[in-house]
Amino acid sequence: MAALTWLLIPLMAAIGAGLWGSWAGRNRKSAGDGVELAGYTRFREAMERTDAAERSPSDAL
Repeated sequence: MAALTWLLIPLMAAIGAGLWGSWAGRNRKSAGDGVELAGYTRFREAMERTDAAERSPSDAL
């Protein structure tokens, strides 16, 4: 009976890992690449505006 108990430990771990893997790999439709890319685009545009505003005419030489 003790050997059966020791065999149940890896079995339960495998079942738990399978459940966690299916939960972690689920399809999340609320946030996707579109949201992240839009945020990155806003960030990039803000950085370009800041960079252009800080330049002085003497920097162009």
